[in-house]
Amino acid sequence: MRLFSLVLALACILASALAWDKEDYEIFDLQSGIEATEGKGITFYSWLDVPSTASSSEIAKAYRKKSLQLHPDKNPGVKDIEARYARLGVVQKILRSENRERYDFFYKNGFPRWRGTGYYYSRFRPGVVTVLAFLTLITAGLQHMVHRMNYSRDVARVERIITAARRAAWGPKLVRVEGRRKVKVNIGGESAQVDEDGHEYGMGRFLDLVVDGDSVWLLEANGDLTPLDSSVATKPSWGRTWPVALGLSLVGRFFPKAAEGHASTTEALDDTEQDDSEVPSGYSTPSGRTAGKANGAAKRRKSARK
Repeated sequence: MRLFSLVLALACILASALAWDKEDYEIFDLQSGIEATEGKGITFYSWLDVPSTASSSEIAKAYRKKSLQLHPDKNPGVKDIEARYARLGVVQKILRSENRERYDFFYKNGFPRWRGTGYYYSRFRPGVVTVLAFLTLITAGLQHMVHRMNYSRDVARVERIITAARRAAWGPKLVRVEGRRKVKVNIGGESAQVDEDGHEYGMGRFLDLVVDGDSVWLLEANGDLTPLDSSVATKPSWGRTWPVALGLSLVGRFFPKAAEGHASTTEALDDTEQDDSEVPSGYSTPSGRTAGKANGAAKRRKSARK
């Protein structure tokens, strides 16, 4: 729902931005220039000192009067007087042409705060480096947002599996039962049926799990137990975005020693996480293997990785 709302908002902004044409941009520029030199809230009409219902002849008369006041020859040394005088001529031209209807629309409904990327790009004209930096920031931000969405989805999925395992071990009312219980949990695939006690049966993809108190373990094919909790989901990190990954790749190519140091640090952190996730000492799997053997398998996996 949030993604849909975001897409809808972006679509509305894009549609409104595409609605502005060259004449609109000219009006935007004039309005911004008038407020910058004449004062905040000054409009085409208030600058000429005429009402918004003034006729074309009344606007022409007001323009002649105002142009005499702002003529550069009568205001030597006044800052920006030439620009103000030229702007006044464009204003009266708009108000005496068919573009007046367009200006009246913004005059009555207000000027948009966002005027489209084309408008701002043509005014400020950022350099190539600025554009690339902006695009990099935007794409990295979008990628990070996708990572956050995937993380939330994975955590919710893990929680559903844990709840299903407890329901299979303790019953639909989740009345806690002491002792270790091995259960199978359907995680999808072909549709499965549910009996009157809430247990799933039939076709589907199943996971072998072990429920022991508040802990839920994933039973591997070789008998090892892996803790199942929200930590199995990959947390979003700016370090996983493409600019950082590209930077590390370039560092590894041109500075191998620095890359090896980074790899050693990452591996040490992975080993620490693996040690934290090992089965507690003395715990035996349903196949009869002890925790020591399971932990030994984990250590062998580390050695193989090295």
